[in-house]
Amino acid sequence: MLKKIRITLATIVFIGLSLLFLDFTGTAHHWLAWMAKMQALEAVLALNVVVIALLVVLTLVFGRIYCSVICPLGILQDIFAQWGRKAKKNRYSYSPEKRWLRYGMLGVFIVALAAGASSLVQLLAPYSAFGRIATMLFQPLWKLGNNVLAGIAEHYESYAFYSVDVWMKSLPVLIIAAVTLVALFVLAWRGGRTYCNTICPVGTVLSFLSRFSLLKIQFDKNKCRNCSLCSKNCKAACIDYKSHTVDYSRCVVCGDCLESCKFGALKYSIATSKPSSPVDPSKRSFLLSSALLATAAIAQEKDKVFDGGYTDLAEKVAPKRQTPLTPPGSLSAQNMALRCTGCQLCISECPNDVLRPSTDLMHLMQPVMSYERGHCRPECTRCSQVCPAGAIQPIDHEEKSSIQIGHAVWIKENCVPLTDGVECGNCARHCPAGAIEMVPSDPDDEESAYVPAVNEQACIGCGACEYVCPARPFSAIIVEGHEVHKKI
Repeated sequence: MLKKIRITLATIVFIGLSLLFLDFTGTAHHWLAWMAKMQALEAVLALNVVVIALLVVLTLVFGRIYCSVICPLGILQDIFAQWGRKAKKNRYSYSPEKRWLRYGMLGVFIVALAAGASSLVQLLAPYSAFGRIATMLFQPLWKLGNNVLAGIAEHYESYAFYSVDVWMKSLPVLIIAAVTLVALFVLAWRGGRTYCNTICPVGTVLSFLSRFSLLKIQFDKNKCRNCSLCSKNCKAACIDYKSHTVDYSRCVVCGDCLESCKFGALKYSIATSKPSSPVDPSKRSFLLSSALLATAAIAQEKDKVFDGGYTDLAEKVAPKRQTPLTPPGSLSAQNMALRCTGCQLCISECPNDVLRPSTDLMHLMQPVMSYERGHCRPECTRCSQVCPAGAIQPIDHEEKSSIQIGHAVWIKENCVPLTDGVECGNCARHCPAGAIEMVPSDPDDEESAYVPAVNEQACIGCGACEYVCPARPFSAIIVEGHEVHKKI
């Protein structure tokens, strides 16, 4: 029964979280955004006290069920491990805890978090790893399938589906996602929960709490026949059938051992004995100092045509911005760097193809904005609504329209009225803030070519001007980001 309940709940959570990343219509996040906010690291970074308290209570009562039921990367490993079990039964065996590796990786993670080395943090964070895989590998396949259905529906004059663009948001992040998926598959296929119990920092922190959980897997020595089936089916390698002990710090309460035991020698019940793996004082001190250090670190719909449907814009080359653009609601580049875990949820949800993973080494995989494929519409606040880590604070439409994330800069040598001798004014016509007006290029000659003049105080940095600019391959007007956002 325990295993059936675990599988049912894990299936619901896995499908729900996957839909958050796959769905491009914006429907899923209205119903399922809470699942992303239940992720442990993201809750800590967002200072979500309610979720943190709930996860602590769940672990102290039930053990590490978070890793089997709530964490999508853990559930994905269970899927891979199940495939491995079908290929070869009774494939696992007990192995001692590799403390030096587990706590070493946790130490590296906390130091990286405190030092602002966001790229390393994102590589180790479990939810972020799943987000990369879902966004970079699974969502394009989902969109291609949608486009096939859209083609079929169009043939029958139906509008049940509509075609969407499928494009590569970042080659480096795509490669990282593919390598992560292959590594997880190999580790889970061969050793079950190897990643969770050696590398994952969330699993290591929860392992400290799970030692003291109220409910535990326990042996009935009078019924045990030392058949070893429990050890051979434990994907966490935490059951030593010879000594009738369970390493509760690594047990993820999957229920596989209970199902495999033919003699009823195992039960999941209120603990009647002391934990089999006591915690030494030095380790407890290390975890306490780590938690304090982490807390200190924390403190520190789309339209591609604009001119009435007559102008189909071609590809552009992204400009090199002196200061990267971060989404409205992110407050500042520093807040984004400290809190963003690079889970890619905001990128997968962006309906205007504005967000994409950064290729900067220090902020690799964190979202940045660029306007080659669309602009940041003032009425769209989807990224701020889905961020589970507090890197992008929730904002409403009115508030977004008054947040200045950057300002437009005119580049004279690219402007078509001067280079081609034609009238333009696209940037001024489509500026939602009214921050651009066309003025004579020669102040003393009213007949001279008209060029844009930008009111930096009124510009909000939405990028509409950069997107609609007809200059190719580089726009004649680009948006430079601000380190700190301000309201105007």
